[in-house]
Amino acid sequence: MFAAVVVCFVSGIALLQVQPVLPAAPILLGLALPLPLLLTCRKLPCTAAAALACGFLYAALRAYLAGAAVPWPAQVDGRDLLVEGVVASLPDVREWRTRFDFRLERILESSTDIVPASTVRLSWYRRGPLSLRAGERWRLQVRLKRRRALMSPGAFDYEGWLFRQGIGATGYVRPCDCNRRLSQARSLFAPDVWRQRVRDGLARQLSDGPALALISALSIGDRSQISRGVWKALQRTGTSHLVAISGLHVGLVAGLAFILVRMLWCRLGSLALRLPAPAAGALAGIASALGYATLAGFSVPTQRALVMVTVGLGALLLRRRTQPLRVLSIALLAVVLLDPFCVLGAGFWLSFGAVALLIYTLAFRPIPAPAWLRWSRVQLYVAIGLAPLVIGWFQQASLVSPLVNLVAVPWFTLVLVPLSLVCALLLLAGAVGMAAPLLALAQILAKATVGVLSWISAAPLAAVQLSGAPSWMLISAACGALMLLAPTGLPGRWLGVVLFLPMAGFRPAQLPAGAYQLTLLDVGQGLATVVRTRSHTLVYDAGPAYPDSFDAGRSVLVPYLHELGIQHIDLLVLSHAANDHAGGAPYLCKALPVYRLLSGEAATVSWSAADPCLSGQHWQWDGVEFEMLSPPPESGWSDNNASCVLRIANSRAAALLTGDIEKEAERSLIQRVGEKLDIDLVQVPHHGSDTSSTATFIARTSPIYALVSAGYHNRFGFPRPQVSERWRASGARVLNTARSGTISLLVPAGAGPIVPDHYRISARRYWHQLD
Repeated sequence: MFAAVVVCFVSGIALLQVQPVLPAAPILLGLALPLPLLLTCRKLPCTAAAALACGFLYAALRAYLAGAAVPWPAQVDGRDLLVEGVVASLPDVREWRTRFDFRLERILESSTDIVPASTVRLSWYRRGPLSLRAGERWRLQVRLKRRRALMSPGAFDYEGWLFRQGIGATGYVRPCDCNRRLSQARSLFAPDVWRQRVRDGLARQLSDGPALALISALSIGDRSQISRGVWKALQRTGTSHLVAISGLHVGLVAGLAFILVRMLWCRLGSLALRLPAPAAGALAGIASALGYATLAGFSVPTQRALVMVTVGLGALLLRRRTQPLRVLSIALLAVVLLDPFCVLGAGFWLSFGAVALLIYTLAFRPIPAPAWLRWSRVQLYVAIGLAPLVIGWFQQASLVSPLVNLVAVPWFTLVLVPLSLVCALLLLAGAVGMAAPLLALAQILAKATVGVLSWISAAPLAAVQLSGAPSWMLISAACGALMLLAPTGLPGRWLGVVLFLPMAGFRPAQLPAGAYQLTLLDVGQGLATVVRTRSHTLVYDAGPAYPDSFDAGRSVLVPYLHELGIQHIDLLVLSHAANDHAGGAPYLCKALPVYRLLSGEAATVSWSAADPCLSGQHWQWDGVEFEMLSPPPESGWSDNNASCVLRIANSRAAALLTGDIEKEAERSLIQRVGEKLDIDLVQVPHHGSDTSSTATFIARTSPIYALVSAGYHNRFGFPRPQVSERWRASGARVLNTARSGTISLLVPAGAGPIVPDHYRISARRYWHQLD
């Protein structure tokens, strides 16, 4: 009964997280009014309904308190502010920038009416090391903008992540003589100060990057230093959960403390008379688990493990018997009460799901000896049971996960984690001399571990990429997993395989012959467009990429193509060589096969074979006509005017992709191919700058939709207001990715409306901003 009530309460919390807007006060009051009647009813349906409503109301209350309904005011955007505050996280240090959370204490402007959120996320761009430590107070000149991020199908919801972290705005530190440290970290009991001290000690003692990153992750929960290559190896081998300090690690620390203190207590007769040895061991185990969780930064898996350890050892301390399911339910309730927004993260579901699966599969299923067989079956059960969740979150499944985890789990739990933790404690205590030989050993072992996992992950069949299946297929697969893992003797267990089949055989629906879909992806200040026909895919530009930072190919394009189940690209067109158009292309070409590449500046493409795009190139795919209108062979243009201009047309409508062409190229198009410029959909040239979109060009194209790809509050001010107004005056509806997120238009083969999909609206959650 208790477990069912907790599940309903968590379901109510999860239900709020899919709402596009926060419910208004009258709606919440209407939900609260029947609660007294439901709570007095002793029947399970009434209790379940009450728990569901309570979860929904509690999550709504916490969302209002977190400021989801009252975002930062608009006057913050693009404004320089002099602020004082405290570094509230371990700085993420890269060669060119340092990123950190900054807890605002005050804004040094008496005239401002800005009410700061508790925390902002800042980047400090400068070359060379930056002396910045958690817990320090600083005075900084910053430029902020409200919490906002890119919105694209399949991409990580960074805006939602910022909301869960309590971050109200993002920005960067401006160069200024006023930037200075006001005081060193003073609190001796702040977890981030402890963690900073350990990380500094590790950085001084260890030279190998992957080993340092792995030891930092296992000892203090700092995963910011793990490279993308190592993350990929961990994901493809199904071992990424091992670098998150979770139940295995916390349970190990608590168990070792319990055993050691109990053994020692038994030998101290006078103390054992006052407090039984098991009780002393339980207290030591709880204290050790709390200390480790504090050092690790209290992630969701750590919270869950800490609560479960506390409940289990607390029952031993109080001499009470507990059932595993009840302990898990208490932990689940405690975690969501502490942080109801944790249900938005994959770690929450995978962490609790793994423990629930172990209880489900092992409670009524005796597993025969030997021990290695019992352990291998546990790994297989967890892999099968969590497969729908993993595929739903990451569109990827590791085929080697059960075999790798068979060895990796005990290796991490019994060797790497204890060794890393002992080194961290010695560094925290200042015993560098004692820590040095242990750290040398840990570095050798960690480096070897990363090497082996990277070698395994390089196998072609280590993991398979799966397209984003609908929710009903994932639910069906989850039910199938539960049936397959049900106790032996249950009739019809084999039907679980049948329930897996829809997800295994899922393929996204194809477009009708003759139709095409044009999708302008939200890549910030840049351009990336995907054009699909029934059986072909064309990518026009790949967005920007910045060193050690954002790469549109990795973060937007590839996730979007995987979401659609696209396995290759028939043609990649890079309009010209500018980074905001071609920066994401190298990663895109590594992630997916590209059959052909065209570029307006083909000679600049050094990482792949590229042909020039020239006026007159023409082809047909699935009843849709494609024609390159510019640049002409004799033009000799470079930079923006060299952009490939591509016309796409079917019997219903024509679209024009223009890249960054400027006035000269626009005049040339009108003179050479003016009869082909009757356009329904046009990508506004050069993001809506003053150097393009002449009145003559606008009048000649006269589109229904003018599509702008621009960054939110970008520093160039694109699109220029006068440019947008010229397009509107021609009768076009101007759509901007900065406001709409990814914009997708399906052009039917015959008669029918062309209705744009604004992803920021269609996929909106209450923490997303529309203005």
